[in-house]
Amino acid sequence: MAQRQSRFSRLSIALFWVTLVAVVIGAFIYAEQIAALYVLATLSLVVLLLVVGFADLEKIGRDRARDFAGND
Repeated sequence: MAQRQSRFSRLSIALFWVTLVAVVIGAFIYAEQIAALYVLATLSLVVLLLVVGFADLEKIGRDRARDFAGND
């Protein structure tokens, strides 16, 4: 099956998300909404822990892990 070429690279998408998060955090600080920033940080941490907790790490073999490390 032929793989589709994405319009944007993974790096571009990651940089977009980092920029978006930085703008949102800056807006909260500028508007002095520190309480909302605490809530956002707490929810983000919960989501991260849920993703790590439900990650199925047993099915990733050494070959797959080597692909993620960039070794061909």
